Amino acid sequence: MRAIRIVVTTPDAERLRGALVLAAAQAALGGAAALFLQLDAVALLRAPIVAPQDVAHRAAGLPDLATLLAEAQALGVTIIACQSGLALCGMAADVLPSGVEVGGPVGFLQATDEDARLLFA
Repeated sequence: MRAIRIVVTTPDAERLRGALVLAAAQAALGGAAALFLQLDAVALLRAPIVAPQDVAHRAAGLPDLATLLAEAQALGVTIIACQSGLALCGMAADVLPSGVEVGGPVGFLQATDEDARLLFA
């Protein structure tokens, strides 16, 4: 199975939710998946992790954004926060959720195998 590598480009919680759902499904099927939160999107990882649609998702029996992030990580999805994005958002690496890595776009692309699917959210 080809790996999925997703770049989340904006601080839109629903885009992150969609990327996490897709990455978690990939990992549940035994495939590799990674998300790179670029620039402003890193702000979505600020505690507490909440999204405007969390109440509606919980009411429908779906996980909220924080739970979805934890579940994706438990399945082996790699989450990478942009180092420049941390600076832009006034955040330090030590406030990121446990297991979230810090990196840059060059490193993310270098780790992207030529057979991987590169998606943008």
